[in-house]
Formats: sequence, structure tokens, C-alpha cells
Amino acid sequence: MNQPYLDYYNTQPLLLRVHEWLCSVMPQWLALTLEGIVVGVFIMIMYAVMAVILIYMERKVCAAFQCRIGPNRVGGKGGLLQVPADVLKILTKEIISLKNSDKFLYNLAPFLVILASILTFSCLPWNKGGEIIHMDIGIFFVLAVSSSGVLGILLAGWSSNSKYTLIGAVRSGAMIISYELSIGISVLTMVVLTGTMDIQSIVGYQADGWNIFKGHIPAIAAFIIYLIAGNAEANRAPFDLAEAEQELTAGYHTEYSGMHFGFFYLAEYLNLFITSGIAVTLFLGGWMPLHIAGLDGFNAVMDYIPGFIWFMGKTFFVVFLLMWIRWTFPRLRIDQVLILEWKYLMPASLLVLLVMTLCKVFGLVF
Repeated sequence: MNQPYLDYYNTQPLLLRVHEWLCSVMPQWLALTLEGIVVGVFIMIMYAVMAVILIYMERKVCAAFQCRIGPNRVGGKGGLLQVPADVLKILTKEIISLKNSDKFLYNLAPFLVILASILTFSCLPWNKGGEIIHMDIGIFFVLAVSSSGVLGILLAGWSSNSKYTLIGAVRSGAMIISYELSIGISVLTMVVLTGTMDIQSIVGYQADGWNIFKGHIPAIAAFIIYLIAGNAEANRAPFDLAEAEQELTAGYHTEYSGMHFGFFYLAEYLNLFITSGIAVTLFLGGWMPLHIAGLDGFNAVMDYIPGFIWFMGKTFFVVFLLMWIRWTFPRLRIDQVLILEWKYLMPASLLVLLVMTLCKVFGLVF
């Protein structure tokens, strides 16, 4: 298939040109340092902006499902400034120091959670050549870094010296470690289909059709398993046992205040976006446009839409699906959550991997 849009979508030549220009006017080490600072500031700004958008979206979606209006005071009729106002409120709150806590680990835990989230966020393929961290084993790196966030949660629960926080942390650790297996196997299913762990190569494989269509039944099953397990790993309802308000006050971050609490809050919503972004990358074509065989005019129009818009649109569609799940199903018990993983999702994901392998070996994929 002719793919002229790949050059149109590619941001790598522009970035290389900027790098060459910087190296021509300053020493290379200074150019690299300046680029690193700019990229770091850009990541933090994007991280904060996406968190504000997701929190506002969550409140409006929740209100719609509950037949309410949602934020409608601060910032006009739509309540657009409600979330920035809440962010400013959190920033001005005092960070309380607990008397009997392990102060070093207590202060370290929020930064470990936010660091794991930012590193994973930096691997998302916003466009061709548009990811910030790129490596040949990119999807393996994403799995490794995203699962390390549980260390911050466990440290937060243990160092706070509280029964509520410790129980919440243990629950979260048990869930994340369990559901990480189903996520990994679902990702491995797509690696078998595409034959690579490079994130950009996985997206490029979908130029003539998204994986969810090319892999047909096993790909659709892997997509469903990934969404369920990803929702659990992000500590989202109905799997939010770690912060069950009726039982544990606020779970592992009960004793946190100020920006330390804000870090946990931001990481939860960005993990929702990251889970959706990885799902889009693996199953829904990433930044690739929608092409329908035989409709050349339609395909040509789709090619004019930038890859960044495609990626964001697909990701927010998956985010909406996960929010829909959250505000539809009641919270499960911890035993039900673990039974769902070990008795159903884990065997199902292994079966899907086996079927995908057989389909790939015998050429039964599109």
C-alpha cells in the first residue's frame, strides 16, 4: 500500500535539523544539555496538562452517568477552572510530618510513584519519531518501569506507620503483581503477531491494518484481557481495593497531604492515560490513520489528519471506556479480585497467546 503520510507524519527529520542547528552554534555537550532540559520541561508540562484534562473529563463523565451537571461554577458554566483551582489548593496545603513514620521512605515514596509514571509516559509513541525514550526493546522497558511503581506504593503504606495504609499497600501490591502477569502475556501476544518489541515498529506493522483486525479473535480477546488487567493495575474501580474509602479511609496515601498527596493523585490519572496509550499502540494502530481497503478517497482524507491527533483521539476513546467501567460496576472484594486473575484471566491469556502463536505459525492472520 502506498504510504505517503508516513513522511508527512514523521517528526524525526525536524528534530534532527534542530539538533544540527544547535550543534552549529554551540558545543555539542552544551546542545545536548539544553535539549535535555527542554525535553524534561516539556514532559513535566505535558504531564500536568494531561492530568488536569483527565480529572476534568472524569468529573464530567461521572456526572453524566449519575445524571448530574458536574463542575459548573468556577471558570464559567462548564467549570473549566475547577481543576486548576483544586491544583492550586493542593499546592498551598501543608506537608505534614508524621511523628512515628520512617521519614526518608515516607518522603521518597511519592517520588518513586511519579517517576515510574513519567518514565512510562515518555515512551508513548505520540507520532512517528515523536516518542521521547526510544529503544529496540521499548515495550519490555514499558512493562519493567510501569510495574516498578508498586515499590512506591508499598513504601508509602509501610513507612506511614498506620494500619490503614499498610493494609492498602499490601492489597495494591498483591493486585499489581498478579495482574501484571496478564498484562505481560497480552503484550507478548502482540509481540508474537508483530515480531518485534520496538514500539515504533509495532505501530509501523499496522500501516495496512490495525492489530485488533489483523489478529482477529485472539487479538480481540487479548485486548479485552489487557483492558481488564490494566484497569486493575491502575488501581481503578472496580479494582480500587487499595483505597476503599468505606474500609481504609484513603488506603496507602491516608497519611499524605499537600503535594505529596498530589503526586499520588496525578500518577493515578496518568496511569489511566498510559494504560490507554499502550492499548492504542498495541491494538488500535497507534498514530496510524484508519484505512479501509478499496476506499482510496476516504483513505486520502484520513491521511491529512496528523498522527498526534489520531493517537490522542484513540487514547481518549479507550480512557472513556475505562471510565465507563469505573462508574458502572461496584467494587469487588479482594478475594474476588484475585480469583478473577488467577482462575480466569491468567489461563485465558495463556490460551490466547497459544492460539495467536499457532495462527502466526500457520499464516492464519491477516
